[in-house]
This record gives sequence, structure tokens and C-alpha cells, in this order.
Amino acid sequence: MPRIGVILAGCGFLDGSEIHEAVLTLYHLDRHGAGVACFAPDRDQLHVVDHGTGDPINEVRNVRAEAARIARGPVDDLAEASADALDALVIPGGFGVAKNLSDFALKGPECDVNPDLVRLVGEVVAARKPVVAICIAPAILAAILKRHGVSGATLTIGDDADTAGAIHALGQSHQVCAVEEISVDEANRIVCTPAYMLGPGPAGVSEGIGRAIDQLMAWL
Repeated sequence: MPRIGVILAGCGFLDGSEIHEAVLTLYHLDRHGAGVACFAPDRDQLHVVDHGTGDPINEVRNVRAEAARIARGPVDDLAEASADALDALVIPGGFGVAKNLSDFALKGPECDVNPDLVRLVGEVVAARKPVVAICIAPAILAAILKRHGVSGATLTIGDDADTAGAIHALGQSHQVCAVEEISVDEANRIVCTPAYMLGPGPAGVSEGIGRAIDQLMAWL
């Protein structure tokens, strides 16, 4: 049974992992009979957002503890993740990817990325193990790949011009895709899908994520 690492960034699309995307990732991996190990950094979120109003609130939450709400159980510390124990990696989206796994939300292509995620993705790519990046995650993946000397990787976040521009600024290639479509980089074994960068709802998002996981499993 392949063991897939899923990187979570909290719980909730405005300040953590996008819940639909994370759950659909887990669903489609389970559909293939894959084993899953969830990881998240053990640190405080950048901020906490009231998802009813969209406004930040005066509260402190831990990214790893919040991620456990999605995983329905313990989440391993990202600092302890190793490519040796995994067959592939999936990074669902949500603003937490751009706030808790990196500061892309603040700095765009000049962003810093969690060093443990930079290390892990580098190990996975060096071992030619597949990576799936969903929603905004391909933008952060672009920054990580640049740090490892990889350029020209084909990624997609849908059709948002600003984010696509950031991907190009980081030395990677952007492919315009609809919500149910995927970009596939055979050379680097990377597959992406826009998900809620486009929406508009879980049916289309599920179709895209399902196709991405199908491609991942076809490589294993």
C-alpha cells in the first residue's frame, strides 16, 4: 500500500487549509486504497479569522492542533516528515498555505517558505516521487522548486493573472486550466489542479482533485 503525505496548514480556508479540498484529497486517496500520513507545522497561525464575517479575531490557534480537526486524529509534526517514509506528497490549498506554510500572502514571489516544507519537497522531488499541489499551493511549490534549482516546471492555479505572474517570476511555467482540469508535468512528476482558485462548488473541485489523485496513483 502506498503511503502518501498530506500537508495541512490549519483548518478553514481563510486562515488554514481549505476544508473541502483537504477532505476531498483524503477521500480520493482512500478511494485508491492509499495510506495517508497528515503533517502540519507545530506553530501558531499567522492570525485567526471568523469565517462567518471574514474578519480577523483576537485569538491564537496552533496550526497542527487545528489541522487535527480535518485529519480526525493526530497530525505529525512537519519537522519530522521524511521522504524516505513516503511515496508521494499532496498539498491542499487554502489561505493557510500562503499564511502559515509561507508568507506568500504578504510578499508574493519574494516569499519565505517554512524550511521543513522546503526540505521535504526537495527530498521528494530529488527521489522522483510525485507531488500534487492544489489551489494556491502551486504558487508556494514554485518558490520551493526555485530554491532547489528547478525551473520551467508546469503548474496551474487556474487563470488568476496575478498569481500566474508570481509563478512565472519564480521561474516556473503556468498552464491555464478549468476547475475540473489538471496540469501534468511528467518530467518533474508534478500535478496541479485549481480547485477553489476557481470554484464554484465541491462537485467541480472534487472532479479536479480526483483527476489529480488518479494521476498521482498512476505514477506509483
